[in-house]
Amino acid sequence: MGDYVLLFPVFFPILCGIFMPFVKNEKLREKIVLVILFVEALVVFCLAFGSGHSIEVWRISRMLSISFSNDGISRLFSCFISAIWFLAAVFSMEYMKHENNVGRFFMFYMVSLGVLMGISFSSNFMTMYLFYEFMTLMTMPLVLHTETPEAIAAGLKYLGYSIFGAGLGLIGFFFLCIYGTTTEFVAGGVLNSMAQSHADFLRVVYLGMMIGFGCKAGMYPLHAWLPTAHPVAPAPASAVLSGIITKCGVLAIIRTTYYLFGVDFLIGTWVQDVILVLSVSTIFMGSMLAYKEKMLKKRLAYSSISQVSYVLFGIFVMTPQAFCGALLQVIAHAIAKNALFMSAGAIIYKTGHTYVTELKGIGKQMPIVMACFTVASLSLVGIPPTAGFISKWFLATGALEANNVIPVIGIVVLIISALLTAGYLFTIVADAYFPGKDFDYSKLENKEPNMFMIVPLVVLAAAIVVVGILPSHIIDFFTSITTDIF
Repeated sequence: MGDYVLLFPVFFPILCGIFMPFVKNEKLREKIVLVILFVEALVVFCLAFGSGHSIEVWRISRMLSISFSNDGISRLFSCFISAIWFLAAVFSMEYMKHENNVGRFFMFYMVSLGVLMGISFSSNFMTMYLFYEFMTLMTMPLVLHTETPEAIAAGLKYLGYSIFGAGLGLIGFFFLCIYGTTTEFVAGGVLNSMAQSHADFLRVVYLGMMIGFGCKAGMYPLHAWLPTAHPVAPAPASAVLSGIITKCGVLAIIRTTYYLFGVDFLIGTWVQDVILVLSVSTIFMGSMLAYKEKMLKKRLAYSSISQVSYVLFGIFVMTPQAFCGALLQVIAHAIAKNALFMSAGAIIYKTGHTYVTELKGIGKQMPIVMACFTVASLSLVGIPPTAGFISKWFLATGALEANNVIPVIGIVVLIISALLTAGYLFTIVADAYFPGKDFDYSKLENKEPNMFMIVPLVVLAAAIVVVGILPSHIIDFFTSITTDIF
């Protein structure tokens, strides 16, 4: 039996979303969507104040069951996902007015939220994998929403990469059923006594799972869907794809690493070195590609490839401090990248400009939007007093704790990446506010969007600063999670 309240955040938005295409009145649909998502976020945050809830929905064998629980990781991911999903929905109330098939968009948008809650509250691998596959199917329509040839091609690429990556994860599940005492998520791992006699083989299995789940997180070599999908998707979809969907790949990696295989089985082995090299290489590659990219949304997509791999780096270092830094980076990146994509969306919506070379003087036309863009940029670079500074500080100090040379090299790469991040974001900010003495100011006019776009941006920018200035409660919560694992 169990706590049926855990089923509410999973199935409530799914059931409500199914009916969205049938609500033809635009104003009524907007009100319904916002009320539903607000209630969803409220319930999720109420669940966050309690732990120990669990429910088993269906079981066929010891290894095959559908069940949910709300441990610390579940509460972390469900809270920030539901909060940012609501803010992106507020933003979309204005942005989606120039799009077709808005009812269909909100149907998949709301159903996707329920699926993400299913991933967050999953208490075993089978449940997580089921909703992980549904996530791909439900978010793909957000990518191909405009139905242009480019969007359809991007959607198919997203689908192909995601199914292949999830397939690698499924292969690992079969072996976990053999070499695990259970497939329930247990802090410290679940491998049985046979695992040590087949240790190298199981580490190969683990590597395949990391590459597979790393697809959603944008880790090399299955990263190429991000810069293809983001530019063609509507801005609210781009925001959640970058800030949220990538984190579900991170969540799958956390569950597999710390709750199935376990740190003791992985740390100090060749497979740890390989995944550390992959994450560090992705950090540098993403930053370099972003630095060279001229299209705004594509530059931000490459930036996500780099910044999410900061999280993976902290996970793979496998020290308490680095893992805490990885969780902080999950929050910092989610907030900042949603702010950046929403800012880009507001710019595109009001001006039609899609390339960074077209943004000279935009700070004079859209001062609030660019102020939020600037704050988010500061956080991605890691400048105090922003959330990004706190997360990167913990990542660096955690890497120094590791008895491994690769994390130390990783710190150097983090610094280089920060410089590149400053290069590809601060040049936009500089041109926006200081377009040069030859710039024709007479052509400028106010392009600031309405409150549906402004309020989410301001809330996200404020959250970046608040987390950076007052991180103690969040750090204490993350420390309690790491205590259970290490």
